[in-house]
Amino acid sequence: MEQPLFQPYDLSGTTLSNRIAMAPLTRRRAENAALAADEMVALYYQQRASAGLLIAEGSQISPQAYGYTGSPGCFTPRQLEGWKIVTRAVHNAGGKIFLQLWHVGPFSHRLLQPGGKAPVSASPVTPDGEVLTSEGRLPYESSRAMSREEILQTVQDFATAAQNALKAGFDGVEVHGAHAYIIDQFIMDGTNQRTDEFGGSKENRSKFLFMILDEIIKSVPSGKMGLRLSPRSVKQGMEDSNEKETYGYIIDKLNSYSLAYLHISEMMSPEDRLEHPENSIIPYYRNIYKGTLISCGGHTLESANRMINNNEADLIAFGKPYISNPDLVERLKHNAPLAHWDKDTFYHGGRKGYIDYPALEFSNS
Repeated sequence: MEQPLFQPYDLSGTTLSNRIAMAPLTRRRAENAALAADEMVALYYQQRASAGLLIAEGSQISPQAYGYTGSPGCFTPRQLEGWKIVTRAVHNAGGKIFLQLWHVGPFSHRLLQPGGKAPVSASPVTPDGEVLTSEGRLPYESSRAMSREEILQTVQDFATAAQNALKAGFDGVEVHGAHAYIIDQFIMDGTNQRTDEFGGSKENRSKFLFMILDEIIKSVPSGKMGLRLSPRSVKQGMEDSNEKETYGYIIDKLNSYSLAYLHISEMMSPEDRLEHPENSIIPYYRNIYKGTLISCGGHTLESANRMINNNEADLIAFGKPYISNPDLVERLKHNAPLAHWDKDTFYHGGRKGYIDYPALEFSNS
């Protein structure tokens, strides 16, 4: 009998060849002035098209959403033309692909922002670390609180980017509401100190997210929209004081949206997945959410099959293994060894460590 991970799955009318998803991975290979994907990016995704679902890297929805040099956008005609090259290559290889819509919030710098303004957040925060700018690597600086006008514009920017993604041939979009980027900045009480309608209660702090979802589904079918959340995967201490209550409220409310999926990211090691599955937050939220659920973080073949068998998740997303194993589905199916990735090539451009990882040859017998 075929293992659960390799069985087909109906994703809101889109038939997936298996239950493996390629998680969105920032690779920063849009190395042109237009910040557009190109033939090299298309080849990268085409090489990995045997995944049931590819979730393309975070694509900024506007100039204000930009913070990671070389990350592609989805708001100009030139960027849409670039993404068309990608979706065409993936579909020609028999794959399905969603685009993740991204606004980095405070993880930017005034040198990367329109008009040289400070980056935005729910409330002023200063991330740890450095950001690459036109003047080299510089420390992150304090962000500023989004104005109401900017909030409304960003809601519209997400919706426009979603429309653009479908025009570019994507099978759907994933709203990036995770990992302390702009939506998560509003959700978490550790980063949201607002006193207006977007601050205070969990209902107010999640209002920005639901405004975005509501605006997108005015023009994009809800079955072509997913959402990524990370209730416990935070950056530099940015977190919520009552994660289960806050995200539980959000996830329960999502049941009325008929989304393509809810994608939950959590930081777990493969060892923890296998030896301490009780540490996963997925079962808790599975009891709340009634739709398709994707689990991401530290999975192996064994943990993936176990989670599907236990009805804790419907799809399993693999991240870093996909960097060095374009044929990950085939390797898992044949229990073949996985190639190791070169961390030094994750973000620094060019073909090396991007499209030069070889696939293995397997017998059809």
